[in-house]
Amino acid sequence: MTQPLAARKSPFGADLAPRAISGIVLIAAALAAAYWGGLPFAIFWLVAFGAVAWEWQRLSAKGGAADVMRAIVCWAGLTLAVALTTSGLIGWAVAAVVASGIVAAFVGGSFGADWRLAGSGALYAGFPLIAVLALRGQSREGQIAIFWVFAVVWTTDIGAYFVGRLLGGPKLWPSISPGKTWSGAIGGLVLGAGAGLAFAGSTNDPYVLGALGLGVSLTSQAGDLFESALKRRYGVKDSGNLIPGHGGIMDRLDGFLAAVVLAAIVAWVNAEGANIGAGLFAW
Repeated sequence: MTQPLAARKSPFGADLAPRAISGIVLIAAALAAAYWGGLPFAIFWLVAFGAVAWEWQRLSAKGGAADVMRAIVCWAGLTLAVALTTSGLIGWAVAAVVASGIVAAFVGGSFGADWRLAGSGALYAGFPLIAVLALRGQSREGQIAIFWVFAVVWTTDIGAYFVGRLLGGPKLWPSISPGKTWSGAIGGLVLGAGAGLAFAGSTNDPYVLGALGLGVSLTSQAGDLFESALKRRYGVKDSGNLIPGHGGIMDRLDGFLAAVVLAAIVAWVNAEGANIGAGLFAW
C-alpha cells in the first residue's frame, strides 16, 4: 500500500528547514565580512571565536562563575591576538593565545575543573582566529583564499549531509557520531575537493590545489568528528542552542576550525613575503 505523503518520513529530518535558513544567513554574513575584510572581518571572527571559547568552557565544566572567569581570560587573549595578527605580529599573537590558555588552565584547576581542558579551550578558539585573519590579510589573494576555504568546507559539510542521508549505508564511527556514514564522508570529500578545484583559474598548478582541497576537506571532517567526540565525552547533543537546526557556534564551526588552520599553515610555508593568502595559489 502506498504510504500517504504526510506519513512519509523524510531522510533529512524535521530540522532541515531551520537548518537551511540559519545556514544561509550565516553564510551570507561570513561572505560579506570576507569581502570587506579589515575591521568588519576581524570583529566578525572575534565574536564567532569568542562564542566558541565560551561554549568550550561551559561544555568542560557545565556552569558556575568559574566558567565566566575562564571565558574572560580566553576573550582577553583572543582580543589581543586580533590586534597583533592584524598588525603583522603573528608570532606574538600565538604567544598571547598560549598565555591566555595557561592562565585559563590555572583558573580552571583552582576551581575544580579539568585544567587541561580549561586551558586548551583558548587554543581551540585562538589558533583558528589567528589563521583566518592571517590568511585573509588585506590582499585580493587573501580574499580569494578565504572564499576557497569556505567553498571546500561548506561543500564538504553539505555534501556529507545530503549524500549520507540519501544513500545511508555503514556508519563511519557510530560510537562517536551515530549519524555519520561512510557514504556521506566520501561524498563530502569528493564534492569538497571539487569545490576547491572551481578556483583552478586562480592557481598555476590545479593538481596541487586539488590535492590541497582533498586535505582540507578531510581535515574539516576530522574537526567535526573531534567535536562530536568531545560532546560525547560530556554527554551533550549540542555545544549550545544559539543557531536553529545546528546547535551552538562550535557545532557550526567545528570543521572550519581545523580546516582553516591547515590552509593557513600551508599558505604561510609557501608564501613569499607577508601576503600569506597568495601561498595557496602560487606553486
